[in-house]
Amino acid sequence: MLLGVDVGGTFTDAVLASRDGALHTAKTPTTPVDESLGVLRAIELALAAAGIAADRVEAFAHGTTVTTNALLEGNAARTALVATEGFTDLVELGRQARADLYRLCATHPPPLVPAELRFPVAERSGPLGSLLEPSGVETLAELLAAAGVEAIAVVLLHASAHPGHELTIAQALRARLPEVHISLSHQVSAAPREYERGATTELDAALSPLLRGYLAELAGRCRERGLPEPAVMQSSGGLTSAAAAAAHGAFTVLSGPAGGALGARLAALEAGMADVLCFDMGGTSCDVCVIDGGEVREGDQRRIAGRPLALPSLDIETVGAGGGSIGWCDSGGALRVGPRSAGALPGPAAYARGGLEPTVTDAHVVLGHLPAASALADGVSLDRRLALAAVSRLARELGLEPLRAAEGIIAVANAEMLAALRAVTVARGVDPRAYTLLPFGGAGPLHATAMATELGIERILCPRACGVLSALGLAAAAPRRDATGSFEAARVEPLLERARAELGAEVVRERIRYALRYRGQSFELAVDASAEAPEHELRERFEAAHEREFGYRDRDGEVEVVTVTASVWGEAPALAPTAASAGTVRTSTRLWHAGGELEAALIAGEPAPGERFEGPAICALSDATLLIEPGWRAAVLASGAIELERM
Repeated sequence: MLLGVDVGGTFTDAVLASRDGALHTAKTPTTPVDESLGVLRAIELALAAAGIAADRVEAFAHGTTVTTNALLEGNAARTALVATEGFTDLVELGRQARADLYRLCATHPPPLVPAELRFPVAERSGPLGSLLEPSGVETLAELLAAAGVEAIAVVLLHASAHPGHELTIAQALRARLPEVHISLSHQVSAAPREYERGATTELDAALSPLLRGYLAELAGRCRERGLPEPAVMQSSGGLTSAAAAAAHGAFTVLSGPAGGALGARLAALEAGMADVLCFDMGGTSCDVCVIDGGEVREGDQRRIAGRPLALPSLDIETVGAGGGSIGWCDSGGALRVGPRSAGALPGPAAYARGGLEPTVTDAHVVLGHLPAASALADGVSLDRRLALAAVSRLARELGLEPLRAAEGIIAVANAEMLAALRAVTVARGVDPRAYTLLPFGGAGPLHATAMATELGIERILCPRACGVLSALGLAAAAPRRDATGSFEAARVEPLLERARAELGAEVVRERIRYALRYRGQSFELAVDASAEAPEHELRERFEAAHEREFGYRDRDGEVEVVTVTASVWGEAPALAPTAASAGTVRTSTRLWHAGGELEAALIAGEPAPGERFEGPAICALSDATLLIEPGWRAAVLASGAIELERM
């Protein structure tokens, strides 16, 4: 059995997948104070559902939110920055661009390292040689020892091309401070721009001690129970060892969403769909991404909580709209939803765990989209009376009827998610109508038909196990390593060798990605080519990409390589197509839709392949609820996935 566990803001999901296609799933409320407790509880429930012992688990893949939550909450390790003299404030200075063009009061997040913990070092690397005073390094080590830091980020000018000085400083610091985590910029990010490289390294240093402690605790508890040590999902969509993840916490900032993107890819390919627009709506946030030709889009530059992250990662947009997002009235009297969430504790009011504020989940319960008799994860049940009381309090503040307020909460949440979906499609010249919409997460299928209608999408695929698809994606993921070099366009083979060595397993796939630009441009475009690709081939591929992206080529412009990234993958687990389990109970229910009450079919259980039904209908699946609005019809595929088409 293969085990995948994904930690979300509200629920922790576990999937046990056998190689014959059988799935056993479990959900339990996340334990924010100690995520490992929720992880182990979810594993226990999944093992019980499968009726097997822990020693039957062959591999354990984990998607964690430890680093993400620490970054969002500002809960980082006490970190020092060592930088070239004159550049200690490079992260605080940034790009000197406003945080928001039209809001002069908006500010960038403060640096993770305060001014008193930034230490200069007299060094230079250049074409005429290098300079680094040994005595200065010894003095630096003493100053850092006296500062009582938990982590150190070393960011030297030109280290992406000449890492020698960073290695020398690291050797001295490790000898003097063996327990302190040290992140070297050339090992974290090969970005030649010192601000992006510095900010990413600072983030890596500040997060790694927290992740190391969490993974050590989780691994110890797994050993006690006879479970394998967890492999950890990286933002790039590949698994790495717990030790490697702990060494570079910044590589896991998108750990959970990456698992969801891989699960969506798996479900899409199983259904024979190569172009898919995905949205993963959980309890706290919504993550969206695009799958083109069966591959999830990737990038190497993004911002997390307002901070740059110059690392390979799946191209995922996140907004604060989830089932637990709280509806509220702003100072102008307008209805708002999120980004604040009820989280796992106390959760939505309908969970009867102490929540009093109205959430998206409460709105669905009030409107009848989530039948009040439904049992959710690990004993959590729904109470419509409590949900209605919470929504009614907000309705009075807005001057609306409770049903209208509930509709408004869902409409505002939809608008937030539509903005994210348009950011990865329309804003980039992609027509969403050419894609199939694939919703997943505990709340995603409730919004699928409404979102598809707004985007003009004609087909929806709701995969089996859609409520725990991120965990399934983790269980089916392959190990991956990336090695990036700056300015070294001709030295591809050493990068490949480094990536292969770090993978430590048989390589089944390799990829070389070149980041190129016209000389003078301040941005790059990435293209794939072989390690032996000649210069004219790289130019042609770059100019074709430039024309697709911006509509023109500069025939006279000089093309230059900025970075080269070698990526290697190990073998992914071989899973059979998921087998669908028949057995549904059909009744009827009443729901509120578009200002009126409708009678809808209520289908409880997992529909069998070949079943068909039309909206309005509610499918109460084992780990999610699918709302089919009027005007849509559904058919169950051989895998158990539900395909919806507009009538």
